[in-house]
Amino acid sequence: MIIALDAMGGDNAPDIVVRGAAVARERFPEVHFLLFGDEARLTPLLDAHPELSSCASIRHAPDTISSSDKPSQALRGGRKSSMRFAINAVREGEADAIVSAGNTGALMAIAKFVLKTLPGIDRPAIASFFPTMRGETLMLDLGANIDCDSDNLVQFAVMGEVFVRTVQAIEKPSIGLLNVGSEELKGHDSVRRASAILRKIHLPIRFHGFVEGDDIAAGTVDVIVTDGFSGNIALKTAEGVVKLFTTYLKETYKSSILAKLGYLFSRSALNRLRERLDPRAYNGAVLLGLNGIVVKSHGGTDEIGFAHAIGVAHDMISNSFNESIKAEFEQLSLDTESLTQEDIL
Repeated sequence: MIIALDAMGGDNAPDIVVRGAAVARERFPEVHFLLFGDEARLTPLLDAHPELSSCASIRHAPDTISSSDKPSQALRGGRKSSMRFAINAVREGEADAIVSAGNTGALMAIAKFVLKTLPGIDRPAIASFFPTMRGETLMLDLGANIDCDSDNLVQFAVMGEVFVRTVQAIEKPSIGLLNVGSEELKGHDSVRRASAILRKIHLPIRFHGFVEGDDIAAGTVDVIVTDGFSGNIALKTAEGVVKLFTTYLKETYKSSILAKLGYLFSRSALNRLRERLDPRAYNGAVLLGLNGIVVKSHGGTDEIGFAHAIGVAHDMISNSFNESIKAEFEQLSLDTESLTQEDIL
């Protein structure tokens, strides 16, 4: 198994990328890494990890795509960048997947241009897991597609279902469409039409129906489907609430001597809570629908978070994710062709 790493992408690259690969190697000793980036900077970093050096190769890339580059600019001017070379390695069959902590918009634009989408998929979607009361829930799209029609939402549902079924081994995942209410008449036309299609198709999907914002944290369904506009707002809102909660908690424990003593007694429980909400454990958003496996790490993560993103790529490769996607979309195409206008109204 070979995974290409955009070694220059992210706030703390290339140090974090190399250290993250070293952490991942302990968990996945069978993986070989291709590190794309500035050879002069990568060589001493790799030499500092002899155990990683035995299963990693450096491929020099003279350019780097910055976080401020626009997607169109990166697509035109980033042909010799570490991100572009790493994606090219997947297209050419030299690597099984790419992991990057670089510019999200650039990664999506270049990956879509180089790898193309899988048959039956109009647009790729960004998917990631949210911690919930029941464990984890996958949500997509998280910002790749601001405007989506019903066909896009149905495609996202199928991709999300396949991802959860293959990677998390849930035999028949439940799917929910994010809406402003659970009633069938709520929401705009695209959401209602997508709901009608998902109720009629003959795929291993357990369609729950509409879900609301509070169902995300409740873990009501295994997969939540929405457009990129609402999905990105939900993601950033959740991140902000976690920061607010931790800030209030710290301030409360510092408010008095008794509060500080209370912290000492509850420290072990708080450590467990911190581990459960640790964003590094959920790092690694997936660009679903591309003809190749692309995983996006958070740009500001540390080596533990980046290693987790590598783990997401490893699991997708191990479970032949894209092959499962192709099979599902062949069936979806047959199902949707047989639906009449009355079926979806």
